[in-house]
Amino acid sequence: MGLPQRIAVARGHAPADLVLRNARLVNVATGTVDREDVVVHEGQVVALGPGYQARHTADLEGRLVLPGLIDAHMHLESTMLVLGEFARTVVPHGTTTVVLDPHEFANVLGTDGIRYVLDSGRDVPLSTFGMLSSCVPASGFESPWQRLGAAELLPLLEHPSVLGLAEMMDVGGVLAADPGVLAKIETVRGRGGVIDGHAPGLSGRDLCAYAAAGPMSDHESATAAEARERLRLGMWLMVREGSAARNLEALLPVIRELHPPRAMFVTDDRDPGDLLQRGHLDSVVRAAVAGGLDPIEAVRMATLHPAQYLGLRDRGLVAPGCVADLVVVEDLERFRVTAVYKDGVLVAEDGRPLFALPVTPPPPAARALRVGPLTPAMLAIPGRPGPVSVIGVDDGAITTRHLVEAAPLRDGHVVADPERDLCKMVVVDRHHGSGRTGLGLVRGLGLRRGAIASTVAHDAHNLLAVGVDDADMLLAMEAVVAAQGGFAVAAGGRVLVTVPLPIGGLVSPLPATELAPRLAALDRAAAGLGCTLAHPCMTLSFLCLSVIPALKLTDQGLVDVEAGRVVPIQA
Repeated sequence: MGLPQRIAVARGHAPADLVLRNARLVNVATGTVDREDVVVHEGQVVALGPGYQARHTADLEGRLVLPGLIDAHMHLESTMLVLGEFARTVVPHGTTTVVLDPHEFANVLGTDGIRYVLDSGRDVPLSTFGMLSSCVPASGFESPWQRLGAAELLPLLEHPSVLGLAEMMDVGGVLAADPGVLAKIETVRGRGGVIDGHAPGLSGRDLCAYAAAGPMSDHESATAAEARERLRLGMWLMVREGSAARNLEALLPVIRELHPPRAMFVTDDRDPGDLLQRGHLDSVVRAAVAGGLDPIEAVRMATLHPAQYLGLRDRGLVAPGCVADLVVVEDLERFRVTAVYKDGVLVAEDGRPLFALPVTPPPPAARALRVGPLTPAMLAIPGRPGPVSVIGVDDGAITTRHLVEAAPLRDGHVVADPERDLCKMVVVDRHHGSGRTGLGLVRGLGLRRGAIASTVAHDAHNLLAVGVDDADMLLAMEAVVAAQGGFAVAAGGRVLVTVPLPIGGLVSPLPATELAPRLAALDRAAAGLGCTLAHPCMTLSFLCLSVIPALKLTDQGLVDVEAGRVVPIQA
């Protein structure tokens, strides 16, 4: 067994475990589609060509075979699924390798959260690699459960599935040469690890400085100009196509023109309904081909390119010596996956997983929300006539605008004003029971009545609520706390819908087919209150992310991201 046996099989001196006969191989190394038999032994491709004997054969009858799809940057927590259920959802779509940035669990559970995600992949027929969360907290304006510096991250570099450092969001810290930030980069760089970037809107000399510091990629390019500049500087372009943030349409013209070898597809954040309806990376390949990209180039961006970026030399193409992660499709335009082999074993067929759900129990602390008493006084915003700062929301974007509006006042307090599409927003510390509360106003939700509450609030994931009625906001928050995390919609003094996410306040133990309808019911309830957002909870979750422009709200207050400071709602 082992390497001598694989050599013997490749030379035709011993039978293989499996041969896929009559296949049309999508060869991403040559850019051609070739008639080939694919020979598999001990979980690896050992040969291409006719005449091999095998213990098992499968006649593909001219269907296409291509490498397993690789998502080089995503967050498991955004799927709201445990890793085993996520695998059962995406493996039938052809995804065989994912690289997880567990910074949501890292924010709510510290290093225990990172270990939980990494260890969850042990018994799953999906290769799961991890990147160490670089910014916990995302900025000094957020309050996570535990702050993670280089000293806390260093031991995790020994984990066999860790590839490097996850998205370096603290652009200001990099440019200012902050010693703590640079220590993380230098620690990982010294081990030869990959360093993911995260630099929305950065350009010119600042982008040069950022890239020179070590970040190698960026998934935050939203315009063709941003994409071109990153490629020109030798950075890897991650073309993101998530649920709330979709950049493929804007960036595809650059890909069609330049055919860059340093470009790949990633999903970043996809919710369970989106995974069930659109799929995973297969949907991005379909959309890219429909948008005019050469089909083999589209496949490369989901296979070979991410493997090269990540240094995974044993995957990303179907060739001798590579892991036998194989996807069978009827054609490259519709890209309907009919079979998936993981390590040479058939694990999905005709959209169905052929494996059971493995479960890794979460740490005990994952079921604890530490929230102090919730009182009406927490929502009071003293005010006076004059302008107020308002968070401006655009549907489908994770950036916000810094708006200035005339203060909506009642009895000396700033209040919501649904006629002007102004909702009140509150963020409450849920990690330490401090009662620390940030308050503000937001425009763009469309709410006419009621409230929405959530513990999914990037990145610290404190307790968040938006609404036009204080009593309903408190009611929704109380429902979320009682559920040990998740979402709730309330109106007229009653809770309309609750979706519990009891694992870290981020993830459900339910299967995707049960969770997705509950989330859809939540969206319908929000729409019934006037909410105009396509994915309200996904969009709301980014209103607290204090590293993406322009105005955000955390438990520490209203954050002017571009100015890098907490600002009063009224100057």
